[in-house]
Amino acid sequence: MRTKNSLPPAVSLLAITLTATSSVHGTVVNLNPAADAFVTTGPANNLATNNYGGAGALAISAAGSSKGEFQSVMRFDTSGAKSSFDTLYGAGLWSVQSVILQLSAAAPNNAIFNANNAGSFGLTWMQNDGWTEGTGTPNTPGTSGITYSTLQSTFINPGVDEALGTFSYDGSSSGTFTYTLSASSGLVSDLLAGGLVSLRLSAADNAVSYFFDSLSFGTPANRPLLSITAVPEPETAALLVLGGLLCAMRGRTRPRQ
Repeated sequence: MRTKNSLPPAVSLLAITLTATSSVHGTVVNLNPAADAFVTTGPANNLATNNYGGAGALAISAAGSSKGEFQSVMRFDTSGAKSSFDTLYGAGLWSVQSVILQLSAAAPNNAIFNANNAGSFGLTWMQNDGWTEGTGTPNTPGTSGITYSTLQSTFINPGVDEALGTFSYDGSSSGTFTYTLSASSGLVSDLLAGGLVSLRLSAADNAVSYFFDSLSFGTPANRPLLSITAVPEPETAALLVLGGLLCAMRGRTRPRQ
């Protein structure tokens, strides 16, 4: 006999399911860039046609800096992340909760670079993923691959590319820093499709100069890292929790041998 305040078993199970659904955590996939490069004007625009895609570091410096302006680009292949989320939650049954970029600051190690200096920089989602990394280094610049000139003339699309945030840099020459990116429509669309994601990093003031490790850096832990967190759609989360509860209930009701 049920008491006045008791609930039917089915209703109780539903209440438990709805409560438990809120505790379903997102799944994180970490990706290193598939390609990256810095580009620079040099002191008098004399380095604007050089490629530096094989360098062990990337850099951002404001226009007007003594060694010239620096920008950096990164491209991530997110097909593996999509496959992981599809396997876990079902194809099309998940959404992007957050995207975080991790960078490891370093001290400039070549006379080509500006000294580190505090300031602000911007991150931008690039619509055009067609740039080539190249193999140039500060000591041996390349003649093919992305350059400052081609970045400006071919790969930046004003009005199409999307801002992902402006961030502060404190001038450190060591340490790991993380930046949470805005969920722009282009970025989210690329992630849901498991496509290529290109990011551009550039100065947001006239002071910043930021030097950090690249994909080619020898220590894997110091390479740029894109952390994508996905969560199941509410209906999927409810089914996941309900399945777990049913399994638990079945175990409890199984007759003892």
